[in-house]
Amino acid sequence: MGTVGLILSFVVALFVAGGLVCILIYNGFVRSRLRVQEAWSAIDIQLKRRADLVPNLVETVKGYAIHEQDTLAEVTRARSALQDAQGAMQAAEADNFLTQALGRLFAVVEAYPELKASENFISLQKDLYDLEEKIAYARQFYNRNVLDFNTRIRVFPQSIVAAMFGFAPMEFFESGERRGNVNVSFKK
Repeated sequence: MGTVGLILSFVVALFVAGGLVCILIYNGFVRSRLRVQEAWSAIDIQLKRRADLVPNLVETVKGYAIHEQDTLAEVTRARSALQDAQGAMQAAEADNFLTQALGRLFAVVEAYPELKASENFISLQKDLYDLEEKIAYARQFYNRNVLDFNTRIRVFPQSIVAAMFGFAPMEFFESGERRGNVNVSFKK
């Protein structure tokens, strides 16, 4: 084997090694993107559970607070916006809108001591509180996976493979706390 053959073997080995590295990086992106999608699914499930709880809460309050139709309608609109949201940014905005509407609803509830003492209302309030905690945890898990994915896309040499195969950064799910919005406060 001459010098030309040795150089040719070396070049082929470099291409094969480069191809293997690209395959490994690509597969890493795919796994990372799947983790983000799985984490989003967890948020989506909790947001749907929260949205499913809202009609029961509205009906319970409606029975006591007949004169609060505007607040109840706002909560219903916020629920619909959350159900129709597409993607993390829209869902975060709709979730913040629902959180604000629920905050106003709970402010209204303060004027109705019988409602606050109702077993049904107390149970719904507890369920909502539990869902808020689950949403916060799911949001944290999702955002951690998005951070990992977005970091992988931006570091060298992975950024080259990401650009070659069209991997784009994903959106974070930001809560109202980060943006300074009103949050629901639960008193136990």
